[in-house]
Amino acid sequence: MSERLAATARDTRSLSLAISPCPNDTFAFHALAHGLVPDAPAVTVTFADIDVLNSRAAERRDDLVKVSYGALPWLLADYQLLTSGGALGRGCGPLVLTAGRTDLRGARVAIPGTRTTAYLLFRLWAADRGVASIDVVPFEKIMPAVQEGRYDAGLVIHESRFTYPSYGLTALADLGDWWEEQTSLPIPLGAILARRELDGAALSAAVRASVAAGFADPSASADYVLAHSQEMAPDVVDAHIKLYVNEFSLDLGDEGFAAIETLLARAADADLVPRLTQPLR
Repeated sequence: MSERLAATARDTRSLSLAISPCPNDTFAFHALAHGLVPDAPAVTVTFADIDVLNSRAAERRDDLVKVSYGALPWLLADYQLLTSGGALGRGCGPLVLTAGRTDLRGARVAIPGTRTTAYLLFRLWAADRGVASIDVVPFEKIMPAVQEGRYDAGLVIHESRFTYPSYGLTALADLGDWWEEQTSLPIPLGAILARRELDGAALSAAVRASVAAGFADPSASADYVLAHSQEMAPDVVDAHIKLYVNEFSLDLGDEGFAAIETLLARAADADLVPRLTQPLR
């Protein structure tokens, strides 16, 4: 472990860690949050949904924070990207849901946030589909709003992939499938950032060890995951973890970085985000 991280670990002040209560985050960070990673610094955990986490990062409120890759261009002046702990993958993209509608011309669409990967993918996919309006709605309220007819379509993420049929909704598009067809790359969803003054390499190693501990003994984190899973059924929780926690959670690797760079370059070309001014690695 580096001298800077060792000094932090000896310090009585915990690092602040802000993540979502979703099973992929609680599974990945269980060991770190409970002091089970040898020599890693103590952390104090705050839970919030992704739109709130993006705002917390913009305000520099946390030492370590989960954000959407769609927010990265606004955050890299203050934060560095860790190579572990995030969510990338295949077959795990956002869905565009409707109550039977087969196109979006003139549609009102509910989305979970504007500085999200889901939003960027939706805007790239829907550029010529005639959407009338887009509103930000808390993600847990999107499916009920579409079901009740208050919106014509909804953009959903996370566990909604598994539960939307119970609302009588259908998937008009899987934006993860669309992205993979366009690029042959995994879809970059959530990133883990650390303040630039911290030792990013050492923190990446600590987070990687936490993820590895979860893989080694999934039962150890089960109670913690279920306690924060917003009453998801255990089989949905297991499916969620298997989908979002994978080899990219251990290390982004060249393919992971290529996916991030491609998404943000295409979004910048479409004037959806600023071009990166800080290197990713």
